[in-house]
Amino acid sequence: MSSPTPVDDSPILPGPLSWRIGYAEIAALAQVKRPVPTTWSRRHSDFPAPVTRESGSPLFDAREVVDWLIRTGRGNAEPRRLRAEAALHTLSAWRSSGLSAPVLVGALTALICLRQQYDAPVSEHAWGDLLDQAADLDAEDTFLLSELRAVPDPDHLGPALGALADELTEAAYTPAEAFGWVLDARRRLGSHDLAADEPTPVVARALAALAGVDTLTDESVLATPYARSGDLLAALHTTAPEDSGHTYLAADPDPALARLVRRRMLVRGVFEFLLDVTEGEELSTDDWGDPDVLVCVLPYEASETRSARRTLERIQDLTDYLGDSSTAVVLGPADALVRSLPRHGDADRLRRSFLGEGLLKAAISLPDGAFAYRPGYRTAVWILARTPEDERAGRVLVADYSAQPLTEPVLDVLAEDIAIWRASAWRGDRRHEFRHAVVVPAKDLDDRPGSAFTPQHRSPESRYTRAVVERPARIADVERHLAELDERATRRAGIDGPLRTGAVLRPEDQPVRRTTVRRLLRDRRLRRRPGHRIAPEHLAADGHYAVIGPEEILGASRLGSRRIDRGLVLTAYEHVQFTEPGDLVVTTSPRFGVHVDTEGLSVVVAPARILRVHPDADPQVRPRVLAALLRASAYDHGRTSGAVRASRGIEDLSFPDLGREELERYEAVLAESERWAELLRQQSEALDDLARITAAGMADGTLTIQNLPELPGTDD
Repeated sequence: MSSPTPVDDSPILPGPLSWRIGYAEIAALAQVKRPVPTTWSRRHSDFPAPVTRESGSPLFDAREVVDWLIRTGRGNAEPRRLRAEAALHTLSAWRSSGLSAPVLVGALTALICLRQQYDAPVSEHAWGDLLDQAADLDAEDTFLLSELRAVPDPDHLGPALGALADELTEAAYTPAEAFGWVLDARRRLGSHDLAADEPTPVVARALAALAGVDTLTDESVLATPYARSGDLLAALHTTAPEDSGHTYLAADPDPALARLVRRRMLVRGVFEFLLDVTEGEELSTDDWGDPDVLVCVLPYEASETRSARRTLERIQDLTDYLGDSSTAVVLGPADALVRSLPRHGDADRLRRSFLGEGLLKAAISLPDGAFAYRPGYRTAVWILARTPEDERAGRVLVADYSAQPLTEPVLDVLAEDIAIWRASAWRGDRRHEFRHAVVVPAKDLDDRPGSAFTPQHRSPESRYTRAVVERPARIADVERHLAELDERATRRAGIDGPLRTGAVLRPEDQPVRRTTVRRLLRDRRLRRRPGHRIAPEHLAADGHYAVIGPEEILGASRLGSRRIDRGLVLTAYEHVQFTEPGDLVVTTSPRFGVHVDTEGLSVVVAPARILRVHPDADPQVRPRVLAALLRASAYDHGRTSGAVRASRGIEDLSFPDLGREELERYEAVLAESERWAELLRQQSEALDDLARITAAGMADGTLTIQNLPELPGTDD
């Protein structure tokens, strides 16, 4: 790989390399697709010129690109976010200046905190003055003084760091947002110790939502043991109503992380007398009392050394903080929390003890991906609450989200279910059907030693939902439809007889003339139209127009299963071209395929494209015949293993240019074949529907088979 051409250093920038960004980084910066910046540079003369090249790829000055995006309004990113991203891009360069990632993040977050506390820019002061301010503010050196003193060569690096802190804060709505941006960039900065043991942002927000912070009275106590860099505590603070006056407790064995959490919460406007962060594993509850809500992510342990018993003992220790009506939300390893355990072992007995004491209210299985640095770490959530013995309902909500994506909509559904579960005093509401969850008696779980805490069957409430009750009627409808199709097939065979093509060997004295798609295009017997780039989020099962892409052409998706709304077409895709009846929709990716759209008014998705037969073509071209001949020709010239493309492109495929009479006869054969194929396709789809609906009912235990009729081949 060639080295980038050197450029002049910026006064703020110790090194220029990370200040140079390519097209991929520009696309991420502007929140657009990868090809868009390339188009901008080609179409707009005022787009910044490359400042250097690396391995033949152009590199641009990031600040020039940001200025251009803000000036022109192009892209989807807000101007303030662009300015922040430009500043964050410079942070990566500080890693090569002899400033380690922990020192860099510590100093920058300390400066943002100092600015917020004094409500004044820090770049206007000499470094010595900033240290004096920090000493006055943090006399006991518990949250920011040491971080500023740790900056090497402060006379040179200090002013630049101060300018960067001011730039980030001014780009953000609040200092807390600027602080969050720095922590969001911790992976980019190489500060992996701050990110490795934190759940993803969407999971952190979900855990805060599951805690029911919005239902607490003012001046409650919220706690996060094993706080790490404070993502969970910050999520709890975000979820809480403004001016709620809550007290925030945290603990972490790492002194540097405890200091970071203090800075993070002070920047968010939490008063020092409402914040207590201890160094260690125990919360400071002597002065504040037991927390009303406790949210915790158990420290990660490798599977080779992980012990289910030790994990459950940690949770047992956490329940000591719970007073009556207090709630704990704990994220931990699924193998200890919800998976099966050795029967009557220490871990099994300990886990079932949470049932006997009425502590466990919900057990939720999650998929892989809760931790960005631990993609294969399967986790689960426990919700625990201490309720007086006379108020215990003896029921547990068991949910399985292990097959669901960890997205905002999915986790919002989970949070809604838990909110309803909590509001019902942990008894359940028959008016609400839980998604991916059932409510079971705690005794049922306790009576099955070692069994997994996962849904085994539908609850009594969910057995009588509309979808379940209507299954027999839906199955009967499909059976009637199959009978009608069978009758149609019998009637067609009786009227038309068996399908006969009349195909014989061609006489040698009647050679066939050949042509290609390229020649048909040149002779204007055929026209070509491109497909369109449609954003995946704009496609849905419902919509005004059918969408045809490689998936539909190659049979991976049913025709009509993907659609697009008319409003989107008129606004976001105003130049879209619809198909016309008889259009051929072809694709070569991932392999060749062709479909004849007999109805028209469909939207073709790239890389598929349209071949349109000219209605006045002479000699005539029949779409159905052309599609059949293209399939046969493409089969003979397909892509070999390891090749990038097929041996011949669509334009160069050779096939017979049939005369009028032969064309008519072949068209009639293909039409009859398609009629039979359509009938068989409908039968196949109906059989698939029948099997799917029946299997769903058998799998969840809501259907059974009775009075099975005599079927061929079923005799013993």
